[in-house]
Amino acid sequence: MQIIENFSLKSYNTFSIEASAQYFSSFQTMEELEELLQVSMGSDDHLILGGGSNILFTRNVSGWVLKNEITGIEKFHEDDEFYYVRVGAGENWHRFVMHCIQNHWAGVENLSLIPGNTGASPMQNIGAYGVEIKDVFHELEAFHKRERKMVKFGLEDCEFGYRESIFKQRFKDQFVILKVSFRLRKQPVFNTSYGAIEEELKRMGVQTLSIAAISQAVINIRTNKLPDPTIIGNAGSFFKNPEIEEKQFGVLKSEYPSMVGYPLADGKVKLAAGWLIEQCGWKGYRRGDAGCHAKQALVLVNYGNATGREIYVLSEEIQDSVLRKFGVKLEKEVNIF
Repeated sequence: MQIIENFSLKSYNTFSIEASAQYFSSFQTMEELEELLQVSMGSDDHLILGGGSNILFTRNVSGWVLKNEITGIEKFHEDDEFYYVRVGAGENWHRFVMHCIQNHWAGVENLSLIPGNTGASPMQNIGAYGVEIKDVFHELEAFHKRERKMVKFGLEDCEFGYRESIFKQRFKDQFVILKVSFRLRKQPVFNTSYGAIEEELKRMGVQTLSIAAISQAVINIRTNKLPDPTIIGNAGSFFKNPEIEEKQFGVLKSEYPSMVGYPLADGKVKLAAGWLIEQCGWKGYRRGDAGCHAKQALVLVNYGNATGREIYVLSEEIQDSVLRKFGVKLEKEVNIF
């Protein structure tokens, strides 16, 4: 176990923001995590870091950063319909998706190329192109930091919502997710109706639909419209797509006929946050090295040496302008530290 003081986190967050941790270490097992928590017992300030793809550092960490490096992919059960697969929380998410494609385990192909590690997937209830983690989730194992014990959470226990779970709400910062288990189909149920997947499949000349083809279509779409964080610092979608009442949508639609809304089961309507931001003139905006991406207004970027504070201030200005123009409050999807 190696503990490093004043450790730079720049290469450990996809925004590539310069910030430092007072103390930094990593763990590959639950036992190593327990040992680190014991060593740092005098501090309540523990930031558990995964892939660093959903965090914006606006300051240095005056405490401990513990990086989750628990890896491994294991098929532990199967029945007539499903394979049950257990994955270490420190496993790269896209690498896991590609492993599923290679083994013909269906269900996560629409979630290809999402940055970050597997442990964050249930925490955020990540989703894309009509699929969310809750659709393939089986259970997870998490370690309670204060009580020093492992707890299992099933589907209902996680209280999944739109980019939400119990780990972002009631149990925020209380647990460390160690392993996540998924229920993946033996016979795929293709989901191609969302976004531009069908159009991309036609462009690719796909004659026979497969999970590999859908995965590649998603990769093509994401590569074309989203910046590569290894080239331009970003954390993907910075804001959630807001949900508003149907009556409010009707009023806005009459004033802005090109506004797109997706009806939800609860009677609300989901709006495209990127469209709202673009209508306020932010798409392609740049101030120093902080900016709003030229192809996707939902993505805030660090063009080189922006500080986390500069990106945060820009995000606040974007929120204010959307609220003034449309009366709609955007909620940040990225965790602010």
